[in-house]
Amino acid sequence: MTKSTYQPPYTITPEILNRVAAISEAIGRLTVLNDHAKALRLRRINRIRTVHGSLAIEGNTLSEAQITAILDGKRVIAPPREVQEVKNALAAYDRFDSWKPKAEKELLEAHRILMSGLIDEAGLYRHGGVGVMAGEQVVHMAPPADRVPHLMKDLFGWLSATDAHPLIASSVFHYEFEFIHPFADGNGRMGRLWQSLILARWNSLFADIPVESLIFEHQAEYYQAIRESTQKADAAPFIAFMLRMIQDTLTTLPPQVTPQLSPQVGELLAAIRGEMSREAIQNALRLSDRKSFRERHLKPALAEGLIEMTIPDKPNSRLQKYRLTDKGRQWLEASNQ
Repeated sequence: MTKSTYQPPYTITPEILNRVAAISEAIGRLTVLNDHAKALRLRRINRIRTVHGSLAIEGNTLSEAQITAILDGKRVIAPPREVQEVKNALAAYDRFDSWKPKAEKELLEAHRILMSGLIDEAGLYRHGGVGVMAGEQVVHMAPPADRVPHLMKDLFGWLSATDAHPLIASSVFHYEFEFIHPFADGNGRMGRLWQSLILARWNSLFADIPVESLIFEHQAEYYQAIRESTQKADAAPFIAFMLRMIQDTLTTLPPQVTPQLSPQVGELLAAIRGEMSREAIQNALRLSDRKSFRERHLKPALAEGLIEMTIPDKPNSRLQKYRLTDKGRQWLEASNQ
């Protein structure tokens, strides 16, 4: 088998580089919660948000509450097709951890599950022409059906060989996938699923980050980014859009994903009431060794931005006190849930 030489057209702009750096830094500060039960509960919440966002983009009207009810096996009064879409999406995401993003047969299997009972060609590349519509307007005519297998083989060959950063590679794959539009239906939800899968293999946190919810809120921009990339024959506008969605999702996450802190820092945060001096905090923790307190409790909490000085320009002032920052309060709220 000859190595694929296909190279999707995209340029790396300063905006793309800056967003990759910012996302990498944000992800580096996060870690999965140690509390397994809490982590599972929050994964479930985000999985519901992800399914809701991805299907809502495609016109599904079911609410997060209705999706939760379906997940719990309860009967929901709604259009049967929309209920089937939700059941399929939940079944697909149940397999999320086992799929290999660089395997084409896995993508076909994911499509089979996602579109089962909805279209005749579930799990098969389309046999007819297809266009991308925006209302009554055709905004993109996909390549002819007989070219789809070759184009998809080239795309997976590129994905397997590329050394592009996963944030960029996943966005390029997503755009190219939507351009090819390989299936009769379900292309949007499959493209978003596969980008999340590529990212989750880079960092497992992406299995629990509901980027689709933010894309749904910016649906017009999503389609505009696809159109602009197609017009320019350069995926850069779509890459920049997706990276902005990912970055915005990370910065607006509720505290289900929290900084990994030492027990000592956690104790310090729990002990602070309003503004307190070093001595008062140390006494509250019943610690006698001033040096140990400073090195193991105070400095790490300051370095993480969880507490702040009341007189930051005079760190050694005898009037110096410490208080929680917003980040510190969020961590406490998350740890107490």
